[in-house]
Amino acid sequence: SRFFSMQKEQKLKVFYDGGCPICTREIGFYQKRSCAENIEWVNLNEASDDFVHPGLSREKALARFHVATPDGELLSGGTAFARMWQALPAFRLFGHIFRLWPLNLLLDIAYDKFLVLRPRIQKWFS
Repeated sequence: SRFFSMQKEQKLKVFYDGGCPICTREIGFYQKRSCAENIEWVNLNEASDDFVHPGLSREKALARFHVATPDGELLSGGTAFARMWQALPAFRLFGHIFRLWPLNLLLDIAYDKFLVLRPRIQKWFS
């Protein structure tokens, strides 16, 4: 029923590239942290749909890190990492700090630089 579905607890959704050795290792690290069970971890390699979330195609999700908040907001890049960190007690302070300007901008710039280097770095983890 609609009432029951509205009562269902919504979780933060983290979309990650399960085919990327770096991503898999990093997400595995976060999945072992306290309160990680409160996050829905979506391995995009196991997703069969073209769209994994409203407004987010599988292709777009594989190209950049994304999280969807329980209220439906879609975040990407450094902002998405900061939001994920807020959901994990061990990283909560970092999450709050890196959601503030100008640190959020610096985190996003660093993440964009990483994306350029990721194909070369992945070779080290394969």
